[in-house]
Amino acid sequence: MTGFVSFVSSGPGDPELLTLKAARLMGAAEVVLFDDLSSGALLYHCADGAELIAVGKRAGRPSPRQDHVSRLLVDHARTGARVVRLKSGDAGIFGRLEEEITALRAAGIGFEIVPGVTAASAAAAAAGIPLTRRGTARRVQFITGADVTGVLPEGLNWAALADPGATTVVYMGKRSFPRLAEGLIAHGLPPDTPALLAEAVGHPHARLTRRPLARLAEEIAETAGEHPALILVGPLAEG
Repeated sequence: MTGFVSFVSSGPGDPELLTLKAARLMGAAEVVLFDDLSSGALLYHCADGAELIAVGKRAGRPSPRQDHVSRLLVDHARTGARVVRLKSGDAGIFGRLEEEITALRAAGIGFEIVPGVTAASAAAAAAGIPLTRRGTARRVQFITGADVTGVLPEGLNWAALADPGATTVVYMGKRSFPRLAEGLIAHGLPPDTPALLAEAVGHPHARLTRRPLARLAEEIAETAGEHPALILVGPLAEG
């Protein structure tokens, strides 16, 4: 007897940004494995009798290993249960989705992926800006500011990242942003390039901070804070 796993994207945290399909699958699930940022009011969509298992990861805090999370998915699906793996933002963007898919495929377990609102879109909406603009912000690039050890990844394409005509969105990069900003400026991006720090997007205590690139890096170096955040760099971040 084999169950089925739905990878459900919960969006940035606001329950009203869930898709209809996400809410329906959460309500039908017998087991829900949820990220730390996919908790709180979002879980009210789950059935009363559902087993809720916290498997979230947060920088600097004790977190379950990825292989343990994948094993939980396989074990619960093998009981025949309808399993939801609830991931924050959009499941396919910096959410280690592929590792969990690989484990399910190896075990012969079926799955589906339900897309959702990624934090970049939510942050831009909260700031009242688009992510693109004809002529001056001709493309968008999403990057992670942290590798598996929590530091800025090696081998970055600095020429692309320092493109003044791009909107660059940095996920999980608050702690490494001062170093990233230093590299961007060294590769030609002006220090006064607009930048936007979006903290706790989709939550009541969300906070948006607009600063020139160099100044924002200085402020973050002084106090990174504890809230999850992403950073937008580019001509549109000025608002």
